[in-house]
Amino acid sequence: MAKLLYSVTMSADGFIAGPNGDMQWMRPYLAPNPEVDELIPKIGSILVGRRSHDGDDPHKGEAGEGEAFGGGWDGPLFVVTHRLPETSEPGVTYVDQLPKAIAAAKAAAGDKYVNVIGADVARQCIEAGEIDEVLLIVAPVFLGAGTRVFDVPGGRTVRLQPRSATGGTNLWFDVLR
Repeated sequence: MAKLLYSVTMSADGFIAGPNGDMQWMRPYLAPNPEVDELIPKIGSILVGRRSHDGDDPHKGEAGEGEAFGGGWDGPLFVVTHRLPETSEPGVTYVDQLPKAIAAAKAAAGDKYVNVIGADVARQCIEAGEIDEVLLIVAPVFLGAGTRVFDVPGGRTVRLQPRSATGGTNLWFDVLR
């Protein structure tokens, strides 16, 4: 059965996007990452929020722009949205309810991971008890503002069990329930 993995690159101060959804901050930190390279073939589908899907791309103007992992991954993409588009994109399914999107992404992933992208959809999946693992890739930079990796007004504790730490930048956790 597919597991939901929230994998994300974040600044050392906990932001995954800069102000106004800026992802260009990430460009200097897109160096090869052996753990991510090993993970990519284990991803069976992607579950992404609409803002992340439609937003800024750290690969803007380069080969791989608009593609998952800069073109390193290809497969079914499920976009959670309240605004269904009038036209469709090949390989992209828009779903207006999170539980239906999760079920479809899991079915498409088979026994591989559903990779969750986007802070808000990840928060919703965590609150629904659906995230199984978290992979944080910490970039050596402070952004000072932007979109936090996990943000709940009033706060909420989510316990994580360390799974591995690689090279001081990759932190992998199991979500404790």
